[in-house]
Parts: sequence; C-alpha cells; structure tokens
Amino acid sequence: MMSLQDWLARLERLHPTEIELGLERVSTVADTLGVRQPAPHVITVAGTNGKGSCVASAEALLCAGGRSVGAYTSPHLLRFNERVRIGGREVEDADLVLAFEAIEAARGDISLTYFEYTTLAALWLFKRAGVEFALLEVGLGGRLDAVNLVDGDVAVITSVAVDHEAWLGSDREVIGAEKAGILRSGRPFICADPAPPQSVLAAAAGTGAPAYFIDRDFTVTADRYRFGELELALPPISLPRPSIGAAITALALLDALPGSGAGGGTARAVTGALAGIRLAGRRQQLQYRGRTLLLDVGHNPAAAEYLARWLRDNPVAGATHVLVAAMADKDLAGLFAPLDDLVSHWHPALLPGNPRAADCAALLDGLQRAGVDTARIDRQCPAVVDGLAQLLPTLGSQDRLLVFGSFFTVAEVLQQIREVGDGES
Repeated sequence: MMSLQDWLARLERLHPTEIELGLERVSTVADTLGVRQPAPHVITVAGTNGKGSCVASAEALLCAGGRSVGAYTSPHLLRFNERVRIGGREVEDADLVLAFEAIEAARGDISLTYFEYTTLAALWLFKRAGVEFALLEVGLGGRLDAVNLVDGDVAVITSVAVDHEAWLGSDREVIGAEKAGILRSGRPFICADPAPPQSVLAAAAGTGAPAYFIDRDFTVTADRYRFGELELALPPISLPRPSIGAAITALALLDALPGSGAGGGTARAVTGALAGIRLAGRRQQLQYRGRTLLLDVGHNPAAAEYLARWLRDNPVAGATHVLVAAMADKDLAGLFAPLDDLVSHWHPALLPGNPRAADCAALLDGLQRAGVDTARIDRQCPAVVDGLAQLLPTLGSQDRLLVFGSFFTVAEVLQQIREVGDGES
C-alpha cells in the first residue's frame, strides 16, 4: 500500500497544471463516488480573507454542541492532514489513503488536479463518517472551484478583495461575481463584507436567496454579537470578528448553536467555545528563545490592512521588526504599505526551492514602491529560517518579531520551532 506521502507526491504529478478551474471533470467523479451530498447540512464558505476563521469558529461551536462535524480547509501549514478534520481532529494518514484509492478507482481516465483530489477525499471521508454537518472552504474564487460541486444549505462570503488576479480578475466586482457563484436559489446567504460589491448584491437578488448582511442584519463588535433577539458576548481572541459573526449567523439559521436556545445557555456555550479556538498563523503569538513572535499568513493588501489595525490595537513596549517572504505574483507594495508606520525595521527573506516565491530584487522593489525608508530595510535577504536565527539575538526583551507574507513563510518558522523544540505558544 502506498503511504500518504507517496500519494501526495503522485498527485502533484498527475495533472499538467496546478490549477484548472471548472466543475465538469470533478463533478463526474463525485457522482461516481456518490459524494455530492456529503452531510445532511452543508455550509460553504468563500472569501478573499477570513474563510479559515469562519470555518474554525463554526467547527468549534458545533463540536461544543455535541454535533458531528467535518471541516475542509486549505492550504495546510505543516501537515496535509490539517485540511480534513472530523470531530475537530485531523484525519489519519490511513483514512486519506483509503479516500485516494477510492477516487483513483472512480476517476477512470479523468484527470484531476491536486486540489480536486483533496476536495473529493474530504467529501468521501465525511460521507463515510456520517457527519451531520460539513463545513467546506472554497479554495479559489467560488463559481468554478471544486467545492462548488456541492449544494450548500448556507453560503457565506467573508470578504471580497483583490487577490489571485490571474484567475479571478483585477477588480472587486468581477471577483465578487465569482465568489457569489456558491449561492443557491432560495437558500440562505450570509455576507460578512461591510461593503460588498454590487455584483454580490445582484447575485443574491437574482437567486432569491434570503440574504443576511453584516451591519444590516447582524452586527459584530469587539466584544458583542447581535442577530435579531440573539445577543452574545465574544471572548478576546485574535480571529476577525466579521468571520466569527458569519459563523454564528449560519448556525443560528440552521438552529445549530450550542446551548439551550437564545437565552443564557447559548450565550455561555458560544462564548466558551469561541474562547478555546487556536488557529495557527492567524495573528498567532508565541515565545521562542525568550523573544515574542507574531505569525500571520496574510498575503494580500486587505489582509495587511487588517493586520495593521490589530497591531495598533495590540502595541508592544519595544520595537516591531518584520521578517517577510511573499509570492512573486502578489501586490508586494500593497502588502507592505499598510504596515510601514508600525514597523521599526524590515527584513525581507527568501523561500529557497519555492518557484513561486519573490526574489530579493522583487521584495526590495516592493518595499521601495511602498515608500519604506531604505535605512529601515535589511537588504541581505537570507532564507527565512536563517533570517530568524540571525534576528532573534538582536531583539530586545520588549520587542516583537512579526513573521508574515504567505502560508509558506509561517510554515517555515513553525517547522523550525517544532524541530528545535523550545517554542511555547
């Protein structure tokens, strides 16, 4: 029997391109497998940023209420298994191997991408486990993403911003229309973007979906959530409040919140469940070799703007240094500019072996176009792990090191901490 690592290496070679949007091929295999309805209740989550936080919030709430739940997210940081969870736990290697074997037997001569294989594996495992709820995070866009082969009972769009322009377009209206492709006629739709594009509004009206918009139908502040007569206290966690609000609203519509109705039982259960969420790489704070690290997977201007607001609300007594590596196809100037007035010194870094990563020249050019003073830029551009090792001894006890720019960047640092073994969350 092939191991999980053998299968993942094989999947990377099976399809000629990493991404091929479209539902025809993957839907045909899904029909053969019988996984178009992976659970009695399905929540589909799209959005530029905040999708993982929404899924994590809904997952925690459902688990707290004793519901059986499967969660599918992407990408992963350290282990592929992070992408597929049942009952709040990552599935085992052997289960993923069984799923891949089933897909291989069902696909015939149909070619599938890595992501399509992964999506089908999650659906197959959820169906096999008999979960009551399936939480499905869209990988890219919405309309043509493999996740959209499933008809969600509730559709959520967390945010709409410019990212993945080569695939989705370069303005919010076009991108919004793609994400709104997950809406279904007559089924509830939740929008956590406070200023949704007209294309999203038009899609909601066109499908006749009961629509619930943040700041109109439900409200979320730093410590409170309100939806009709339901009002809840929110604990002090680092996940984006709009995504949390969307998750609560989705479960409220499905009558699936933990507790005993809209009274104190629900309020206590919701607050307790959310307080326990720990989502790696989302403003994740930890101590490493006696210094404070803040890890964030943000990789587009909208994510950087949110991170900048969080930094302003959570200052440190010392200086904030940034270790950043990013993908070459990103808006690097837009990624750096929102943070500049909060950063004492920039340390651009490289991701050797990653063909998508920006090189030193591109990172320095992005910093220059963002208006960063060259005196605050370290121009050496070491590998991320080397940069971390070089920086730590230079930091003061009250300083903070922000590591951000991509999932790959955060993964490099988390892997290093795991291997050394002296990091403490």
